Formats: sequence, C-alpha cells, structure tokens
Amino acid sequence: MADRRVDDGKDQLHKPASGEQRGSRAYGLMPALVHRIRHTNSILALAVSRQHVYAGTQAGEILVWSLKTYELVATIRGHRGSVLCLCLSEDQSLLFSSAGDAIINVWDARTLLRIYSIYSTYDVGDVFCIAYSPTLHTAYFGAQNTSIQWYDLNEKDSRPPPRPILHPSRRSHRFFDSKGPGGVQTPRPVSGEAKVRAQGGQTLEIDKEHIVQYAHYGYVYCMLLVRGLGRDEPDEEVLISGGGDGTVKLWTLDSKPGGGISEIVELENGDSSVLTIALDGTLLYTGTSEGDVNVWDLDTRQMIRSVKAHTRDVLTLSIGDGLIFSAGGSGYAKRFNQKYECIGQWEAHPGLILASAVSSYNSRRIYVTGGNDDCVAIWDISDCLPEPIGGSKSSNEQLLGALARFISFKTVSSNPQFAEDCRRGATYLRTLFKRFGAVTEMFNTDDNLNPVVFAKFKGIPKESKGRKKILFYGHYDVIAAEDDQGKWIADPFKLEGINGYLYGRGASDNKGPILAALFAVAELVSEQTLDSDIIFLIEGEEECGSRGFEKAIKRNLDAIGDIDWVLLANSYWLDDEVPCLTYGLRGVIHASVQVESDHPDLHSGVDGSELIDESLKDLVMLLAKLTGPHGRIEIPGFYDPILPVTDAEKERYAEIANTLIHRNPTLGDSETLIASLMHRWRDASLTIHRFKVSGPENSTIIPRMASAALSLRLVPNQEMAAMKRLLINFLEDNFKKLDTKNHLTITIEHEAEPWLGDPENELFQTLEEAVMGVWGPIGEGRKATVSAAATASGTTKSKASPMTSSTLASGSDHASVASSTNPDPLTSDGPPHQKPRKPLYIREGGSIPAIRFLEKQFNAPAAHLPCGQASDSAHLDNERLRLANLYNSREIFKRVFRELPRK
Repeated sequence: MADRRVDDGKDQLHKPASGEQRGSRAYGLMPALVHRIRHTNSILALAVSRQHVYAGTQAGEILVWSLKTYELVATIRGHRGSVLCLCLSEDQSLLFSSAGDAIINVWDARTLLRIYSIYSTYDVGDVFCIAYSPTLHTAYFGAQNTSIQWYDLNEKDSRPPPRPILHPSRRSHRFFDSKGPGGVQTPRPVSGEAKVRAQGGQTLEIDKEHIVQYAHYGYVYCMLLVRGLGRDEPDEEVLISGGGDGTVKLWTLDSKPGGGISEIVELENGDSSVLTIALDGTLLYTGTSEGDVNVWDLDTRQMIRSVKAHTRDVLTLSIGDGLIFSAGGSGYAKRFNQKYECIGQWEAHPGLILASAVSSYNSRRIYVTGGNDDCVAIWDISDCLPEPIGGSKSSNEQLLGALARFISFKTVSSNPQFAEDCRRGATYLRTLFKRFGAVTEMFNTDDNLNPVVFAKFKGIPKESKGRKKILFYGHYDVIAAEDDQGKWIADPFKLEGINGYLYGRGASDNKGPILAALFAVAELVSEQTLDSDIIFLIEGEEECGSRGFEKAIKRNLDAIGDIDWVLLANSYWLDDEVPCLTYGLRGVIHASVQVESDHPDLHSGVDGSELIDESLKDLVMLLAKLTGPHGRIEIPGFYDPILPVTDAEKERYAEIANTLIHRNPTLGDSETLIASLMHRWRDASLTIHRFKVSGPENSTIIPRMASAALSLRLVPNQEMAAMKRLLINFLEDNFKKLDTKNHLTITIEHEAEPWLGDPENELFQTLEEAVMGVWGPIGEGRKATVSAAATASGTTKSKASPMTSSTLASGSDHASVASSTNPDPLTSDGPPHQKPRKPLYIREGGSIPAIRFLEKQFNAPAAHLPCGQASDSAHLDNERLRLANLYNSREIFKRVFRELPRK
C-alpha cells in the first residue's frame, strides 16, 4: 500500500489554513493580470488555442476572443443549455462543445461553422465532458446519467440516418413534460427544433450499443485522453474518467470500427466526487469536492500524496511547466511546485472559479481563468515559472509594460499638487528614450513649469545632411481624474485591460500614442532600417494651453535642428470603426471680460435704483451685442477672411457622411450630417462659458464687479492678431455706447492659431498608404434598428438635434460587456474582393496650440494621425484606448518613419 500522507496545505511560508477565505491577502509571487474580459453570464468552460480563447457560458453561447487584442471576435449561439465543456482537437482544427441540452456539437475551429451535431437516444441529461481521439477519429462523452458514450466519425456516412423523433429537443422531459393535477400537460412549441440555437452541419445519432452504462456510480464529471501509459504499447491511447462516486477509471480504446472502451483499473479517491483531473507525465492530479488534490502515480497506480488545497470544491486543475494550478469554490487560485508545496495564492475572481487553462502566446506563458463573476481573466505566469520560458519579452509586452508605468505617474499639469509627479513622469519618459538609443535632454520652461522632453534618434546615413528629419510632437500631461463618485471602472492611474481596451488617464490622450511612436522608432533602430532622424518634442503643459512651450523651443533651436515634417497624434476617429486623418483644426481665443464700478458691493433694497450703473447689467448688455440669432457673431468683418468651401472639401464631407450613415443609418440624412460637421469644424463660433460676481452669494447684492469667460473659435485664414483686435475694439466701442460710469477690462487668457494642412502632400499620402496597409478592409459595421411603425408610415420631421461627438460614438457604455460585429470571426483579412479602406479626411473643432507654431517655426508641413476611437472618453471618466488601435498605430508610425524619407 502506498503512503497516503495527507498534506495540511501549509507551505514553507506557514500561512494559516483559512488563507483562502474572503479578505485574506495573496502571497507568493502573484501572476500579473494581463487582461480581464467581462461578459453577462458565468463562464463554465474554457479552451485556448494558439490565437484565441474559447469560453462556454451559462447562456449556451461560445465566445471567442483574440489573444492579441482581447477583443471578442465571434459569438456562437451553440446550445440551449449551459455550455459545460469545450475541447480542442490535438491539431486545433476541431472544437467540441457539450451542454445541458444533451447535445455535442463539433465546430470548425477556424470558420466556427458547425460540422456535426451529435446526440444520444438515451436520456443522458447534462453532458459534462468530452475527449477526442485523433487516431481513431472518435469522440467520447461523459454524462449526468453515469454513462460514457462515443461516436466514431469514420462511420458518419455509413450509419443509418438519424431519427428526428429521438432528438433530445423532440423527446418528452420526465419532469417538465409530466402531467400535473387533472392530467394536464404543459403545452410545447409546435416544433422543438425551433429552439435549437445552432444551425447547419450533419446531425449524427449515437448507436445504442456505443455506451457503457454506469461507467461510474455518479455523474461523469471529467475526462482526459492520453498516450504513453500503455505497458505493452507506449503510444496506445488511454481514456481517463472521473466521477461523482469518487473514483477515477482508466479505459482502453478499441480500434475496431465502431470502437468501444474497456476498463483497465479503478482508482479510489474516497467518498468525495472527482470534479476535475489533470495529467503531468505519468502523474495524475484529481480535484475533489472536499477541497483535496490527490496525486496518483499511474505507473504504479498508487496515490502518492493528498494535498488539502482548498476549503471548498476544487473545480479546475491545470498543469504548466512543472507547476500545478488549482482553483474552485473560494475564488482563489493556488500554485503548487513539484514538491506539492503551495508557493502562491491570489484571489482570481470574486466568486467561483469554474474553468482554467495554461497555454502560451508569443513566448509568454499564460493562465486563463473563468468564473461565475461573468469574467475571463488572463494571467502572465512567465515570471512564476521555475525556469522562464522563451527569450526576452515581445515588443507588445514591453509596450504595455511601459504604458502601465507611464500612466502610473499623475502628470496633472493644472494642479501644483502633482508637480513632482509631472517631473517624475518626464524623467521616466526620458529614460525610455535613452534605453532605445536616443540623445535626450530636458528643455526647461519659464516660471518653473513642466519641462519639455527632447529626444533625437539618428538615422543610418553617417552624413547628417543626407538624412531627412521628422518631428513628432506630443504631451505627457493629463487632465485631472478624480474618482470621488466611483464613476471609473478602474483606478485611473493604474492601467487595466478590460474587454480589449486599456483603461487609464492618458491612455488615449496622449501617453498611448507617444509610446506607440517611440516603440515604432525603437523597432526600426533594432532592425537597422531607420533612414531618417526622428525628433520627439513631448511637452508637459498642453492641457494648460502649452504654457512656456514656444519660448522653450525657440531657446533650443540649435539642438533641434532643421525639420522636414511635423507629425502628431492627439485626436480621435469620428466613430469607433473607420480610421481617419485630421487635416484641419480650429484656433481659439480665450478671453475674460470684466466690468467694475467705483462703488462697493451694495444692497439692492437700500441702494438699488436707475441712478446706479450696475456692473452685471452692463456686462450682460455688452455680451448680448456679440451674437445675434442662431449664434451668428455680430463683430463687423469677423467672417470676411474665412475661405470658401472647395470642391475637394465637399467631396471629403460627402465621403464622410456616406460612410458614417452606411454604417449607422440612425445618424439621419446626409445633408443634415454634413451641415452639422461643417458647423463644428470650419465655422467660427463664440461661447460664453461662465459668469463671476463679487460679494456674497445672495439675491440682494448689487455686485461691484462682474466678469465673464468667453472663447472665440477661429478657422483657417482668420489671423490671430486681427481677430483679437476686432474683438477688443468691438467690445470697447459698444461699452462706450452704454454711457456708464463703470470700467471695462478685457484680458486675453490664452490663444491658439487655427491650422489647415494639405491632404495632397507627401506626408498625408504616406500616412494614407500606411493606414490602408495596416487596417486593411473595414467591416460593414452595425445595422440600424428601426421600429416597424416608423418604417410603415411617414413622419413629420422636427428640427434635428445637432450632431455631437457622443452621437457619432453611439454613446459607448464603458461598463458594457465585450461585443463584436466582425462578420469574419477568426480571420484578420476581409473577403478576397474587398480592398483596403481609405481613411476619412476630417477636420476638428478643437485646438492644439503647438501645431501651427511648429509648422511656422520650422517651415515644415504638419499632419495629424488620430489613434483613438470616438468613444475613448478623453478628458472624461473611463478614458481608454483600444488595444488594437495601440498596436496598429505603432505599425502605422513605423511605416511612415520608414517610407516618408524615401519619397
């Protein structure tokens, strides 16, 4: 008899037995959480291929996520019951699924089309587990009725056709279809088949003889099919099953047509159910309903260890690189070494962990878990392995690690409280530039404001005169991110991956795009294909109007040198689907208008009369002169310099409208959409932002002073100096007409010139080619949801609401689960006939102070590559950047930096 020493679960760290209870802390080296994917139903089953994660849900769906971007690429409505098992064939060409509907589906793992639908003529109940023999082309199934059945796919075309009346969806259910009082039976749908969710494929019926009744005296919960256990034939396949009776059984497989299984041996695990099994060589690990993990030597068929791993059910076991991972009813995952010592535990899910898998992606070892918290979590276990697998981290991993560190610095330029964080963030960025081989320097700014990080990567030609020079501009400062009301779904200064997006302040604006450009240059340097000089100017005051930036640049022109092109990436697409290139921005004048009287604050009941020139009244009358009906600005000559709409520009607007409306018909008609975009992008506007008055805040005060903050959005060809003069002169002239004793003060707080690029120049054309090459064909997008009533009859058109950025983003809900509209789930390329989609050429209504300044200072054309989507929520709660956009932006920058100098 083997020594059955029972381990109490304590490792060398002497953690208490209650260490996995709620509120306890993790210990040991905790794997890094790479990404968390949220859904709406419990995740009951997992399978991981080289490129994808497959997850079975309580709602009968099979979800497929990309391991590259963690985006949901397909949803298969596979079963009427909960998906209890997913199994990939050895070559990963077939995906098997079983569920509570007693159906076994076989899918093409690439196209996700159903190939076969297999059912038993017996009432098997839930099908808990599947194993597949690629040698015999036979699938084995363990079920709730204690049986093991099998189907030889070699016989699929020679067997008698299935009998539809015996299909589980057509048979009477012993409970739900039983007769109630008075012999009344619950009505059933006319066709039970109508409820079968998956369609297509060949229906197969299991032979009545292809079954072992009472394979276990309990549910058959788990199965494995392995080689190398046969004593006479080492390559012989053996089936291992575990059941609710506490036993594990080994079965030989009959290679004759029709197959069959014969019991070899039964291994007793006590009275508790065997819920999960895993194999490492000839060592079999069994997880039980008592929280034990039993270790069996299959050569001697003896239990060599029993470890009290958990206080609740062990629901899933996974093996990887000499480590055993166990998880279950407590929500904690544990990691054991080959001495069966627990060397780490952490709370992976706030609930049950129902499924897990160990796999690899890009030389990184990952542990994937799914639970009843409706989440799939991907953990990086590379650093937890006794001997790390593979070489250095991939470029993607380095990029994500650097971005996480970059975002952790609270570089909020508007609050002096974060001045030290801003400095540390700038220093970290400079360190990154140095690491990849750049010459770097900090350009100081006036008044001890945040510095400008300068970095220069030199191209291959030794002669500097022969190298073209590209300037990349960005900013490391961010808008404040207060989470007092708990609106963020993640810590704003701790990068977190959720549903294919990276959440964190600065992820999209502008830290993510900066690092995408940096890592693009780093790859060119490592490949020795950088033919030009790439200069980075990354400021820390952009969110405060680029304070001190111009002077800092002018003081350091010798270090910067000549520039041929200026590139920036500080904006977003129009929607969440179609890439864009920005060729125009509005300028802005921020001003304060103040009216002040010589008398102090007065009481309206004591001193109020028409003899008093009230400052607030004067201010209101003055500001009322600025605009007329529908917001038209009444300053004489204000509109005169504005350029007319060209034919080329009209074509661009038409292309934008046609594209957006085709993808989302709820946006309305083309004419209205174009008008809305033109008003936002190429029309000047005036906004009064807020009022401020002196004195206490009550309704009886006549304030001594009243002021208002306003802004003028300018468009190209409206010269800044001229527009400031027009505004000031207009206000002063109309103030004089008020014949008041009060005093007027006008202060220009901030200004930024408008910018208009040339979409036909070599810089934009190179960007266009890169965007098309990287993003390729773009799918059709979502279809409109139109009510029948609206379609059937005409409706009276009311005044349309103006189009906004949130309208175009379709009101993205950041708490929503993963979703996908990709019509071709597992292939990155579109249909063969579909050509790459040209980006939309857009203008924007916002302002970036530095772009026109850099263009004029270096006499170099500028272009703007939006990296993010419309729903990125820059400056708002839950700012994010899609992982696919980050990776693709890096590739676009790489192509541009490489190809542009060759033009």
